[in-house]
This record gives sequence, C-alpha cells and structure tokens, in this order.
Amino acid sequence: MTPVAQAPEDNPYIETPDTDFAPVDAIDEQAAREQSEQLREAIRYHDYRYYVANDPVVGDRTYDVLFARLETLEDEFDLERADSPTQRVGGDPVDELDTVDHVAPMLSIDQSGEAADVRAFDERVRDELDTDVTYVCEPKFDGLSVEVVYEDGSYQRAATRGDGQRGDDVTEQVRTIPAVPQRLRGEYPDRLAVRGEVYMPRDAFNEFNRDRVERGEEPFANPRNAAAGTLRQLDPSVVAERPLSVFFFSVLDASVDFETHTERNERLPEWGLRVSSEVELAEDIEAAIDYRDRLLDARDDLDYEIDGVVIKVDEMAACEQLGTTSRAPRWAFAYKFPARSEQTTVRDIVVQVGRTGRLTPVALLDPVDVGGVTVSRASLHNPEEIARLGVAVGDEVRVKRAGDVIPDVAEVVEDRGEAHFEFPDTCPVCSSPVEREGPLAFCTGGLACPAQLEQAVQHYASRDALDIEGLGEKSVAQLVDAGLVDSLSALYELTVEDLTDLEGWGETSATNLVAEIDATTAPPLDDFLTGLGIPEVGETTARSLAQAFGTFEAVENATEDELREVDDIGPTVAEEIRGFFESEQNREAIDDLLAYVSPQEAETGGGDQLDGLTFVFTGALDRFTRSEAQELVERHGGSATSSVSGNTDYLVAGDNPGQSKQDDAATVEVPILSEAEFLDLLDAKGVEV
Repeated sequence: MTPVAQAPEDNPYIETPDTDFAPVDAIDEQAAREQSEQLREAIRYHDYRYYVANDPVVGDRTYDVLFARLETLEDEFDLERADSPTQRVGGDPVDELDTVDHVAPMLSIDQSGEAADVRAFDERVRDELDTDVTYVCEPKFDGLSVEVVYEDGSYQRAATRGDGQRGDDVTEQVRTIPAVPQRLRGEYPDRLAVRGEVYMPRDAFNEFNRDRVERGEEPFANPRNAAAGTLRQLDPSVVAERPLSVFFFSVLDASVDFETHTERNERLPEWGLRVSSEVELAEDIEAAIDYRDRLLDARDDLDYEIDGVVIKVDEMAACEQLGTTSRAPRWAFAYKFPARSEQTTVRDIVVQVGRTGRLTPVALLDPVDVGGVTVSRASLHNPEEIARLGVAVGDEVRVKRAGDVIPDVAEVVEDRGEAHFEFPDTCPVCSSPVEREGPLAFCTGGLACPAQLEQAVQHYASRDALDIEGLGEKSVAQLVDAGLVDSLSALYELTVEDLTDLEGWGETSATNLVAEIDATTAPPLDDFLTGLGIPEVGETTARSLAQAFGTFEAVENATEDELREVDDIGPTVAEEIRGFFESEQNREAIDDLLAYVSPQEAETGGGDQLDGLTFVFTGALDRFTRSEAQELVERHGGSATSSVSGNTDYLVAGDNPGQSKQDDAATVEVPILSEAEFLDLLDAKGVEV
C-alpha cells in the first residue's frame, strides 16, 4: 500500500492554504525567501499527494495559485533554485542529445507468451536455489524505460535505456514530468539510481492527439510512440507541455540495501517515487500465472498501456545467487499478453529489400484499428509464409500485432482473391536473380542493389555504429541516386563541392557532413564492427567481439571455434560471422573501406590474477565507478556480486558505505578493504589499473 504523506509542520500552504497573498512590493527579501521555501515545500507535498499517494488535499485552482506565487517570488527576488518545482517548465533547447553511461546496466528481460515457458522458468529457479520461492509480480509497462539518478536527495540526471550500458541524456526533458520529484522525501539514501517507465496516460493521449489533429498536425500512432517521441524532443519546454507520467519499479544502485523487491517497492513511495498499485506477491508460479490472467482481463480498464506482467524472485539474496547473463537477469521473466488482432482486406502485396538483401513481402491493407493503433501494412515474412497462408490480393485477413513490431497477417479469413501471390524470381529494385535459403529469399545484387546500398550506408552511419550526423534516409538516397556513393568507402571520397552541387545542400551543411565523415576514420572497434552490418552482430555482440579479440584483424580471421568461446556467441552466430568475412564480395568492400578507416585497438581480457576471488563493493569510489570496479575484477578472473555471503572474499567500502553490508561482512568474517587497500591488493596481484 502507498503510505499517506505526512504534512510538514507549520506550513500555511498545506491542508487549507490561504491564497490571499500580500502584493510582492509590500514584502522584503527575507519574507520572500521564507515564503518561497514554504511554497516549495507545500508544492512538493501536493505533488506527492496527487501523483504518488493519489489522494490530493487541494483543488487544481488552489495549486495553480500557489505555483504562480512561487514563480513570481523567484522572479522578483532572484530566488530560483535548481530543485524548485518551477524548473519543470523546461530548460534551453539543445542541438542534440548527449550519450551518457548508466550507473548500472539496464538489462532486458527474457519473455514468452506461453505458460509452459513461465513454468520452465520457475523450474530452473527452484532447481538452482534448491528451494521454493516467492515471486513479486508487476505490470509490464509499454512505455520508454529511463534511469533517474539522485544525489543527497536532489535530482541529478536522467537517461534513456539505449543499449543497456549507455543511453541518451534526457535530464532536462525528464525534469519537466510532474511525477518525477526534484527532491526526495523522508529519510532518503545519499545515493539512489532508479529505473522507471515514462508513459502517456490513455485519456491524456486521446486529448493530446485530438488537439494535434485540430492544429492540422499528424496524430501519434499510440501512447508509447507519443511518450518516446516527446522524451527525445530537443526543446524541454515542448516536453513540459505534453502529459507524461512515470512509474518507478527498480533500484539500479543505492547507498542502502534491501532484502526483497517488495521492500524496494515499499520504500520508493516513502521517498516520493511513484509505483504501480497493481504490484502483488505470489506464493508460487501458479499464483503468478493467475495474476497475469487477472491483469489481462483488467488491462482495458487501466489508464496506461501494458503488454504483459513481470515475475521476479522476491528475495535479493536469491537473485544474487541466480545472477544474470550479459543481457538479462536469471531471476525475472516476462509473461506477455497475446497480440491484439482485427480483420481487414489485402489491397496489394509488395516486396521490400533489406540491408542484407533479404526480400520481405508486405501486405498493404485497408486501414484498421488494432489495439489503438491504425494498421495499414503487415508483414508476410517470406515466400513459405505466403504459401502457408495462401494469401492473395483481395483476401479478408486477420491481422495481429505485439509491441512496436510491424503487424503480422495471422490467417486468411475469407478467400476473395483471384490468384495467390507469386514471389518474384528477380529483385524488384535491381533485377538481380533471387536466391532461396530455406524459407528465405535474397537479392544477389549486394551493394550494387540501390536498396541494399542505401540501407547499408544508413546502418553504417547510425548512432549505434559510426554515428555520422547528416546521413539520414533522405540524404543517403539522394547521394546514391546522384551516383556519388556506390559503396561504403565512397563516403570518404565525398567533397564539399560534390555536395553543394546537389539540391538542398549549402556550404555549411556540406562542410559539416564532410567533417563528420572525416571524424570516423579511427572509430572504436565495436562501433566499426556494428557498422559493417554482420548478420546477428548488434552492439552487444560487437562489444563482446572487440573485448575478446582486441583488433579487427583478429576478429576477421577468427575461426568458428574461437568465435564460440566468446560470451553469447553460439554456433549459428559464429557461422554467420565466419561466412560474412569469407564472402568475396564482403572482403572486397571491407578492403576498400580499410583504405580510409583504421579501427582502434580495443582493451581485451586482463588475465586470471583474481581467479577464485569474490568481491562486493559498497559506497562511492574515487578511482572508478562501482560498475567499472566490478568490470575490472571480472576482466581479471574474479567475481563481483552485490551482497555479502560466506563465499565473499572482500568487501570494498568507499565513501558512505551501506551499513548492512558492513554488518554482514562482520558476521561472516569477511575482510573490509578501503579503496586504497583494494588498489594495493590489485597491485600485489599484478593487476594494472
């Protein structure tokens, strides 16, 4: 249950505020300062009652009068403060969103829509722990995940999830969300990083879209897109005008310890952080499955979108024992809801050419609303899927969608077409022969196919790869159409004069793009590997390859057996990587690219000097962040866990360490090292830092 906030004592603007204020010119600066502080405290309290406790004690009109009075005092007496509620109006616009490192990894989560997979998860958990477990269940919000960091109770930073290790800095954007407190309440921890889901409530989304249509603007497709598009606005004042909210559901890092997820969920509202009222404990996995079924029935009554439930092992010690993979915790599982579906008519079938040459048939449909999203196209996946469905232009079909992926044609409901669709034998873009690989079809034109070339260049220039600003979909198509870019290496031959000869390019934009491209001639190895578009190799796998092999030459010459020794690379991915580098066409393109680009050497594994040693870190370190310290230990063969047990060898305590970890260390007689002593230990073991 969410605790009811206690009103601060001796504050005249709490329960029954007197809004008959004296004129500003009738009070002195000291009185203005005192009244401003009382108003800030009161507004934070009323924000808490409204957004967290869901039990407001004043009306909107009274709140607005208090807020306006605070704005006036801060303006007239120069009393603005960074953590004042008035700062939610938004800061100055920025040219682009910076990328920042997360305090701790923001992992994804294993998921399925099948009860059998949920029960298999439970069986794995119980086998590993050798005991029954209690689960905590919560909604799986369909919004945008963010990290929010507080220091000494004050809001410091916010970032999107990004790749789980780094995300976009959206500090000023998130600051404008009323449900995100600028200061924590109560006895808050000195350091706190929390994970939340930013969303747009359904009612607010409908009203917001109605206003956009009335202004002649395009409406957003669904609340999730509206939230994501809003949070990435470069002008925070625009974000402040849009109706975003947030639920917090996890603690990424804190200077206090928790015994259970339930305890975390109870503490967050005490600090002013909003949590869902739908969170429940389940004594076993069958109770968790029942919870999911009940929430599925109730999903349309909620004022926010959910696409399933998350089931977590409640006890933190058990979670620590279960651990994580490089991408997901082993102690949590998402039980997804079934996709929403509707019926409509197929008006045409077109074949799209992807970056790897894969041909994907797409059905063009009469627009239909599927779960609040207008759908006018749906994937048919591959030639075998078309044959299985027996779909033809004119057929009545059932369309389903799940999440943000392009919807699927699930089945033909009524056969109205004259003939089934025949898959082409040649590429619809470049007329090259089509080759079949099992159920899939591929254009054999390679980068000679304009469609593949355009997408390869876009991918190479994307933020996840070389991050070349100015090479978006339209500009890349223009360069390819003009014959200026016929390969990735041709990017490095572009001149300002080439670009200014094209429509829409001025001296400044042309100079900027050439400079952006020139800045990528010595890219980080993982970015370069990502940019090449190797099948099955995204950011995470590229980073693992870079850390494992160190140089591009080592990666491209690695055998399948050597590749399979890398974390998260199995036989299929290893075969794809090896096949990519053995392709004569790819080999030629890479050699051309390496004439201009020299990927940097990456730091590889550091050895086994700490093999067999387990470390726990608490408090703030000066030499590196806690995550960096954990990575250092693991790179040299050791283990880094989050809680002290009989298997722990050392507890490393920085500034403001957690008392419970120190108490646990004393109980099981684990040595406690200062940061200086930790560095001395590393030096004695031959670990360079």
